[in-house]
Amino acid sequence: MASASSSALSISSSSSSAFVDSKAPRQTTAASPQCVTLPAPPVQSQSRPWKTTAYCHKIARNVMTMATGEAPAAVSTTELPEIVKTVQEAWDKVEDKYAVSSLAVAGVVALWGSTGMISAIDRLPLIPGILELVGIGYSGWFAYKNLIFRPDREALVQKIKDTYKGIVGSS
Repeated sequence: MASASSSALSISSSSSSAFVDSKAPRQTTAASPQCVTLPAPPVQSQSRPWKTTAYCHKIARNVMTMATGEAPAAVSTTELPEIVKTVQEAWDKVEDKYAVSSLAVAGVVALWGSTGMISAIDRLPLIPGILELVGIGYSGWFAYKNLIFRPDREALVQKIKDTYKGIVGSS
């Protein structure tokens, strides 16, 4: 029993050494029909050598203009979009950047968690249909209560404007 297990061990160790030792003799594909060979890698075609050459010339031209201090003709200074400037100005005005960053991270985590919760509820059998009916019913009630008649619409618009001024502040 011990000799059988030691011979099995020696067989497995010799076969594993063939994989580890790169100098071990390898079988050719003709000798082992169960081996599958991979096709040769595709040859790199030089059908567009001009593209590489043009790119290299462009880099060399930019390096030369940087060394001489001249502004390159092809490179133009681009203006930042208005939204980026507005965000940068707002970020510069913030005094407690740590708190704002923490709130942003907490908002992202809350959004991620709520997305997971909604997808879990959506997998339940009857709940999505019931919630859809509740949403349709509430939308109908809201439209009837606030959007159909003119005085109600004006009151809703005024309430939205007051809430907006309360959040943003009057300037």
